[in-house]
Amino acid sequence: MNPDSREPRRRPTLPQPRGDISHHVIDALRGATTTPSIGSLPRSTAPYGDDLQLALYVLYEMHYQGFAGVGDALEWDAGLLALRALLEERFHSALRADVPSQSDARAALAPLLLEPAGHDESSVTHFLQRDGTAEQLREYAALRSLYHLKEADPHVWVIPRLRGRAKAGMVAIEFDEFGAGRPENIHAQLFADLMTDLGLNTDYGHYADAAPAQALATVNIMSLFGLHRALRGALVGHFATVEVTSSPGSRRLAEALRRTGAGAAATHFYDEHVEADAVHEQVVRREVVGGLLSDEPALAPDVAHGVEATVFLEERLGSHLLGAWRNGRSALRTPLDPASARLMPPDTKA
Repeated sequence: MNPDSREPRRRPTLPQPRGDISHHVIDALRGATTTPSIGSLPRSTAPYGDDLQLALYVLYEMHYQGFAGVGDALEWDAGLLALRALLEERFHSALRADVPSQSDARAALAPLLLEPAGHDESSVTHFLQRDGTAEQLREYAALRSLYHLKEADPHVWVIPRLRGRAKAGMVAIEFDEFGAGRPENIHAQLFADLMTDLGLNTDYGHYADAAPAQALATVNIMSLFGLHRALRGALVGHFATVEVTSSPGSRRLAEALRRTGAGAAATHFYDEHVEADAVHEQVVRREVVGGLLSDEPALAPDVAHGVEATVFLEERLGSHLLGAWRNGRSALRTPLDPASARLMPPDTKA
């Protein structure tokens, strides 16, 4: 089969609103109303809540694939961009208040380089490696698909804003992420193959309605940092966090998938990341972070902020996932259809 023919091509449908703000945004994109004109957000708008995070997610997606039936010109609609700025300010102000501030980017990264000596009860990947069921792994893949089906795309925004070592290192890593010239090896395609193996829908953005606010926030932060040149240091911090933690986490997820009877396509995605990201971790720390701080030392606090904000949001998502799974509940807003699951050995079924 031609690899290109397997890539998701259809634009996603607009998700269902979760409150007044997301309702305004989605109605405007559907053409049901004029674009919203909101001078300020209600004080009750929760920065990490479903309504704000879904509205941000939808507005950001206009800069990626867009949505079925939504005109491309609305990507730059002044009213929508003004509303997005208000949502971003509420979200980012909360992050700055909730995340400890420090000026040393390398110190912020240092704890991430240390692997726990044993089982980490607070870690999603440790849980999935030892105790996760096939259905919980499917839920995890469905949530992560909101990023992995556009893997590396948000980080590309930073490339024209870097120079010298940082730019060269970033491009080298992204070249691998985009398949090193081979479309079948694009990491987004490898994740689509994983989803097919697990009986999941591979359409881009398909699981947005099922994703809780905690999951949307981990995707939105990439676009927040990526779309603002002033936050280029924070995006580098986010990228460094992803690359530094990817290899050991991927190893645990590959083991979890093998233990639950997943096929070769599912395990290949994480096996690839174990090897590739072990190299990427060195490049991102020495060349991307090191090069940026050598070139623009004043951005060190921003890089640290990117690291710490990413960890904070991932921990919030992890608490949500583990809380649901340990209590025998789905972590999704809408549970997956078990009938679509790939057949696995009876003793490994969720």
